[in-house]
Amino acid sequence: MPVEQLSRPQVDAWSTDTLIDRTLSVWDPRSECRFVVARPSDEPELWEAYLEGAVAGYRKYGAEKALEYRRIQDGDSTAIFFVAIEPNGSVAAGVRAQGPYIYAGQAHAITEWANDPGAPAVRRMIEDRLPFGVVEAKGAWVSDTAARRGELVGALGRFATFSMDLLDVQFMLATAASHVLDTWRTTGGVVADHIAPVPYPDDRYETRLMWWDRSRRRGRAESMQLAQLLLTTSGPAPSAAIATGTGGDVVRPMRSVS
Repeated sequence: MPVEQLSRPQVDAWSTDTLIDRTLSVWDPRSECRFVVARPSDEPELWEAYLEGAVAGYRKYGAEKALEYRRIQDGDSTAIFFVAIEPNGSVAAGVRAQGPYIYAGQAHAITEWANDPGAPAVRRMIEDRLPFGVVEAKGAWVSDTAARRGELVGALGRFATFSMDLLDVQFMLATAASHVLDTWRTTGGVVADHIAPVPYPDDRYETRLMWWDRSRRRGRAESMQLAQLLLTTSGPAPSAAIATGTGGDVVRPMRSVS
């Protein structure tokens, strides 16, 4: 399924001011985990746990290069991150979001296709969507020891799409190895089929470009889960945020692409 090409509307350049201002959490009954979303600076212990899990997960496949640990360690390049916490308190999965982007060169996908003939097409797709808002999902991992690992993989993908709502953008992009494409498709992701895969981070992988569109129709359960997430607020510490949640705001209306 091809990703639709967009014409550029006459709107102002995108800003990076639309960040959540509190830690959010919600229980996911399918994976039997509590998902927490926060800024790295607001939850440094959870951010450290996310990084530890990401390093272990990427190292298992010899793909630490793709994680770029030293670049992301301080959290400054991460707008928000999600972690899944099992009932025993262990962090079992995570993913982070970069953006909203102001120019295409901020996207890591540009680096991944830098020396490939498809680079101009990747840049053009990002630039076409910048006026509507673009974030990029990076560093997804799921622990091998998670009690309900299959359900958790799907849940992590669903929650990653909430980045579009929390950061008030229309589009999310991600780069994914061929063996996980079917999983990400179940969350609404569409592969940019006209762009050939690249061997990133090395020749063992065929990495593809994927897009999510916030305007797609979500299922009732997914919409309710997002609403519940938006209605939570953190206490003075991560443990309180994980245990309880009341009150909250809603995000701003979505921009039109019609």
